[in-house]
This record gives sequence, structure tokens and C-alpha cells, in this order.
Amino acid sequence: MAQLVRELRQERKITQQQLAEHIGVSRATINSFENGRAADIGLKKVLKMLDYLGKELVVKEKSPFPTFEELIEAQRHG
Repeated sequence: MAQLVRELRQERKITQQQLAEHIGVSRATINSFENGRAADIGLKKVLKMLDYLGKELVVKEKSPFPTFEELIEAQRHG
């Protein structure tokens, strides 16, 4: 999710500061989030980020088939 947020923000030429001000956190928090160093910043803030970037979170039925990431993880531990 963090990588997606960074890519969307950069595509739209939005600074970390602009995004931070919109969702009510520090620029350092956005930087940490985008670099995978932030503790959980909360679903509400993630939803606000996505909204500001013109996206929304969609919930759907889980596929009975494993994701690529799940296959890779299983291979590492199997």
C-alpha cells in the first residue's frame, strides 16, 4: 500500500507535505509510511490519503486461489 501511495502521489506531483497537511499528520510520518518504517498510521488516514489521490479502497470476496505473494511465501517456508 505504501508503494502505491508514493507512486500515486508522485504521478500527481503532490508533495509529501501537501499530503501530510491534507490528512493531518507530519511530513515525516508520510515519509516513514512510504518507506515502510511507520507504525500503523490507521485505516482512516490511509482512506483519506487514497481519497486525496483520487482512489478508493474496495472490498471484494477473496479468491480461492493463492496470490502470487502467498505462493512465493509458501515456497520460502516449504
